[in-house]
Amino acid sequence: MKLYEYEAKTILQKHGILIPQGKTARTPDEAADIAIELGKPVFLKSQVTVSGRGKAGGILPADNADEARIIAARLIGSKIKEIQVNTLLVEEKLDLKEQLYASVTIDRQEKCFVMLASTCGGVDIEEVAENSPEQISRFYIDPLKGFTEDGAAGMMNPFQLSKEDAEKFASVLMTLYRVVIEYDAELVELNPLVKTVSGNFMAADARITLDDNALFRHPEFTERSLTREEDTPMESEARKRKYSYVDLDGDIGIIGNGAGLVMATVDTVQIFGGRPANFLDIGGGAQIDVIKDGVMLVMSKPEVRAVFINILGGITRCDAVATGVVEGFKAAPIKKPVVVRMMGTNEVEGQNILRRNGIDYYPDMERAAKAVIRIQEETLECHYR
Repeated sequence: MKLYEYEAKTILQKHGILIPQGKTARTPDEAADIAIELGKPVFLKSQVTVSGRGKAGGILPADNADEARIIAARLIGSKIKEIQVNTLLVEEKLDLKEQLYASVTIDRQEKCFVMLASTCGGVDIEEVAENSPEQISRFYIDPLKGFTEDGAAGMMNPFQLSKEDAEKFASVLMTLYRVVIEYDAELVELNPLVKTVSGNFMAADARITLDDNALFRHPEFTERSLTREEDTPMESEARKRKYSYVDLDGDIGIIGNGAGLVMATVDTVQIFGGRPANFLDIGGGAQIDVIKDGVMLVMSKPEVRAVFINILGGITRCDAVATGVVEGFKAAPIKKPVVVRMMGTNEVEGQNILRRNGIDYYPDMERAAKAVIRIQEETLECHYR
């Protein structure tokens, strides 16, 4: 789950990292009042969780309250990468001397956290990595040892910093690691981390992404966990029903049990020339009502012309799956053709249930994928006749 900038900065401030003075506004008048309260030039920053706000015109300066009101009226209600702006962070404009970069994230290939630091802040770190990799200091963190002061100090060696600045920068890195551990975060990033004219190190911008699987340990984000502003309407509905669901741009609905199996099903349909419409993992041991609800959900997507259900029955019984598929098909307001591939526990019983109800069954994934693509193509031809 991606936090808004103001949420990330609130967390960082609690842990001792300096942030600019500012408040959130939801109306132009509120933005003007904050500018008056701060009594100096400000930045109005659109609060969306997608990257690239600045390049998209979502971060704008204002010299006074009147300008802040005008700019806020322009930003509130606008869209950045199809996400509507409802809230602004109105912050003091900082007097910058240097822009740095600091982050800690997960390196999945190395199977550990990696700390990144650079004196080239304010630009995409990917550009720095490609054009000037020597400008990035990396430290792979042993999960048993954690991130130590010696490790943080060692990361400063490639940079030409004064002793005082190196100590401040290293202290910020130590804090980022504490935040990652305490909040079960997958990413904590400051870009830029700035040094002001007065010599303070401040988080001018901040991003924090939390691990969805650990949100039960952070009840303060319970409400936020049910929605994501980048979700499609289907993804939002699926999240409320606690499904692992991702919208895709095709017309063949995909349902399976287990993320690996569903991804393999999506790939197989793609390889044979089909276009998957979604990814839906009903999970292991799914009960009849869960399967029924999942079938109805996928069928409700207007673009879906046929549904491919791929099940490996272990703790998930094939007869329960078949019953859920039949009930979902019958209950769906708009019925779409269904192709099922099942094997495992109570497989024969499941096959018989499907056959009695006229639902196509195939013993292997490849034949089922070809069948659902053929059905989808026939449906499409009928549509255009």
